Amino acid sequence: MTLTIDFGPMDIYKQVEKTNIRGRHFTFIDDLSPDELDNVFKTAVMLEPFWRSRIPLLEGKVLCTQFFQPSTRTRFSQETAMYRLGGNVITESNPLVSSSAAKGESLYDSLRVTSQYADVIVLRHPDEGVIDVIEELGSESSPVISGGYGNVTHPTQGLLDMYTAYRLLDGDFTKMTIMIATPDLSRARSGQSFGLGLARMGARVIYSGTTGLETPQVIREKLKGMNANFIEVNDLTIGQQEEMIADEGVDLVYLPGCSVKKGDPGRDDFLKKMAEFYFTADGLKHIEKKSGKTVGITHSLPRNEGEFDFAIDKTAHQLYFKAIGFSIPVRMSLLANICGI
Repeated sequence: MTLTIDFGPMDIYKQVEKTNIRGRHFTFIDDLSPDELDNVFKTAVMLEPFWRSRIPLLEGKVLCTQFFQPSTRTRFSQETAMYRLGGNVITESNPLVSSSAAKGESLYDSLRVTSQYADVIVLRHPDEGVIDVIEELGSESSPVISGGYGNVTHPTQGLLDMYTAYRLLDGDFTKMTIMIATPDLSRARSGQSFGLGLARMGARVIYSGTTGLETPQVIREKLKGMNANFIEVNDLTIGQQEEMIADEGVDLVYLPGCSVKKGDPGRDDFLKKMAEFYFTADGLKHIEKKSGKTVGITHSLPRNEGEFDFAIDKTAHQLYFKAIGFSIPVRMSLLANICGI
């Protein structure tokens, strides 16, 4: 260990001051620098003891959750995080029916109005054009945190998955090799945010997908711009994927899941292609025997029958339910750092 001038007892107030992201919108995970991401994770570690209790750092603050798409985990965890920090929540989970959006109010106007009520907003929206609206608003709005925009970005999910890897693998991303595997990388916003964050921190990322449904260009440009250590492979069989995981020393496999709604033909096509992405408990034992590693499996949830072997639930490989617990402290950290304490 190198002795530094900062050595001393942990102080949450000094930590948040050090992170220094107060008042900022959060659209893509690479909006935060490696140092800022590292400090968000350090803050989360300090907040972990309070994820099932309360620490009143944001007493008097109000969070507004505006969700134009269905959500359980993202909305509930953000709201729980604010309550754990001593703040309050106002929520709109069906804006196109029960808010002024049903009367034709623009998103720009809606966010400017909501900013008069709330200190911070978490927004989920199906149209990635919302990114332009956030940029136009600038400082005219309270900080807006993306709870998922279109098909390309879901940075709070990316933070959660990064924090799970951070805690699992001792915090050094430069030593991690992580595979993101799905038939449809083009609509895997949670996987793309995870991959982008991993690359930002120097991890090695392997994307495994299918021809014609590759990583979106906006994400590719970001990865290339940061000289990311990544490759993308397509159309592997499940056996080839298992061999690659063992041979390349993969630590964790992330399954973004199907984001296509029921009734959309794309959903049936996705599930048909899942056969070559169907990881099993037996397959993971084979990988462990060959590589000596207990490879973690995580999933963005919700999951569907046929996406992977549910027998993994009862093994050491299972991370998807464990990750839910980590979602509270890391989202507490994000709220505390963006609101300031």
